[in-house]
Amino acid sequence: MNSFIELAGVNQDLLVYLAIDVSIAILLLGAMRFLSGLSAKVNSTQELAKEDNFAFGISVAGSVLALGIVLTGAITGEAASSYMMEVIGMLAYGGYGLVLIKVGRIIHDKIALQHLDKNALIIEKNLTIGIIDAAGAVATAIIIRAVLLWVDGLDLSTFIAITSGFFVAQTMLVIVTRLREQQYAKNNQEDCLQEALSNGQLALAIRYSGQVISTALAVTAASHFLTYSPETLVVNLLGWLVFGIGMTLLVALLTAIAKRIVLWGINLVEEVDQQHNIGVASIEMATSIAIALILTALMA
Repeated sequence: MNSFIELAGVNQDLLVYLAIDVSIAILLLGAMRFLSGLSAKVNSTQELAKEDNFAFGISVAGSVLALGIVLTGAITGEAASSYMMEVIGMLAYGGYGLVLIKVGRIIHDKIALQHLDKNALIIEKNLTIGIIDAAGAVATAIIIRAVLLWVDGLDLSTFIAITSGFFVAQTMLVIVTRLREQQYAKNNQEDCLQEALSNGQLALAIRYSGQVISTALAVTAASHFLTYSPETLVVNLLGWLVFGIGMTLLVALLTAIAKRIVLWGINLVEEVDQQHNIGVASIEMATSIAIALILTALMA
């Protein structure tokens, strides 16, 4: 075994750090399921296995995936000065990421989609709300991960930077949601997007999921151009906001062009808004995320 480790060029200390990170990650992922139940004030086992509540399962799946994304930002790949510091760092970043996912959900519920009682609708097995809840959690996690990778160190200023960057990005998600609501109302005789979602229009949920995730990816691109410094934090955050707005507009423009090409000859308003065509909505979602991924990769 030792000869294999030497052949692979991996020292035993690195394996210990790996074991610490993976163990803590698995424990946090396991905790997320039960925290989701506590948050919704239900027994997660009852909802998943006895009630067969698919909406709740999708919501929990989104939470677990979101935490996994956040943890990739907490695990930098660089070993800490000691095993204890590795444990503290992983727990601190992972635990704080878990808290921010919950805060992001509250913002999404109370501000972005303020007319929906998501917890109640998920317990009522509304698949549409389960999907947008999962998408919101994933979008929040993408943002948290970017900020975790952007900052440096483990002190009070680091957590202030993480929190500030998080709220800047959440502001962008709320703005995009408002714009999408206006667009939906314009295309559908002033109908309400949130009401349509609560009525279970799955195609709209799929499209909306692509929009919020692509927005999160667009906003994170700013981290490649701004250097973290506690002394210039306010300037950096303003730069993040301005750059995020620009990237979001660029992604929206390129996505609109790409959709016209990918879905040439298809009336998207008629197919998705009115006929609830899940297939077309899925292509819309994939196109939105693909354009955002391409742009962020180019920026990196």
